[in-house]
Amino acid sequence: MFRIGTTSYIIPADILPNVEYLAPFVDDVELVLFETDEYGSNLPDATLCTRLADLSRAYALTYTVHLPLDLRLGDGGDESHVSLRKARRVIEATQALEPYAYVLHLDGSALLEGTSPAGLAQWQANARRALEILCGWAGEPGRVCVENIERWDPEAFAPLVTALGVGRTIDIGHLWLQGVDPLIHLARWIERTRVIHLHGIGDRDHQSLAHARAAQLDPVVRFLAQRFDGVLTLEVFNQGDLEESLRVLHESLARVTGH
Repeated sequence: MFRIGTTSYIIPADILPNVEYLAPFVDDVELVLFETDEYGSNLPDATLCTRLADLSRAYALTYTVHLPLDLRLGDGGDESHVSLRKARRVIEATQALEPYAYVLHLDGSALLEGTSPAGLAQWQANARRALEILCGWAGEPGRVCVENIERWDPEAFAPLVTALGVGRTIDIGHLWLQGVDPLIHLARWIERTRVIHLHGIGDRDHQSLAHARAAQLDPVVRFLAQRFDGVLTLEVFNQGDLEESLRVLHESLARVTGH
């Protein structure tokens, strides 16, 4: 069955204390990395990577890496857009950890107000080139996992995933926000999916699974228990939401599997 993970922002501390805290009771940690002028950078250096690799071996722990910016080419097809530059630095900083997946959003802002067939084709061509560049750095297209987000239709990037052999991250919460039946999306993409993101929707996104009704959650958990052996990331960002989400997930598993 699937392996359960969560994010590297559960306790109010840096990456290493979070992984040390989480390693005994999760199977994967999603490293949420950033590089900003305002907050600096939390990209791991060689010393931190060595310690994270030690924890990986000691606890049979894997890492997924969430890239920091929505991926795109620059204007006019510029291949040095900041999203690509930062993605490359993140990949180079984490390669020693042999991440299970690199999770990314494609920048679909050009699709928000609708676009002509020619505009969609141009967006797909640009997004394809950005993914090709990224796959070259990652070394294995299947570990590059395109995530759906709630702001645009994931069918826009479907041809790219199929053509390039990249993987998927399916965010169930984002599908709930869009009013899309997750089972339809899962059935289409499960063979290409390495990572599932699961979280509740309360007064904001990425809250405890306690905000999900059993009738909403159980069909998803049943499907995953039967057909998914990748990483299920409880994508929440504090101890309370994680503890509650673990409880709700295990209660759902008990209901749908009988044990």
